[in-house]
Amino acid sequence: MSGQQESQQEVSVSAARAVRDIERLQARLEDLVQRLDALQLENKTLLERQEALVTERAHLVQRSDQARTRVEAMIERLKALELAGLTS
Repeated sequence: MSGQQESQQEVSVSAARAVRDIERLQARLEDLVQRLDALQLENKTLLERQEALVTERAHLVQRSDQARTRVEAMIERLKALELAGLTS
C-alpha cells in the first residue's frame, strides 16, 4: 500500500470515528432533551400541588381559628352559667 493510500485510509477511519462520535452525541442530546421535558413537567406538577396544599393549609388554619373561637365562647358561657348558679 502506498503512502497516499494509507493516508486516505487513515482519513476514512478518522471520518468514521467522527461520525460515530457525532451519532453518540446526538443520541445523548436527545436523551437529555427528553429528561429535561420530563423534569419540567414534574416541576410544574409539583408547583401546582404545592400551591394547592398552601391554599388547603390556609383554609384549615382559618377553620381551626373559627373552631377555637367558638370553643372559647362556649367555655366563657359555661363559666358564666356556673357563676350564676353559685350566686343564686
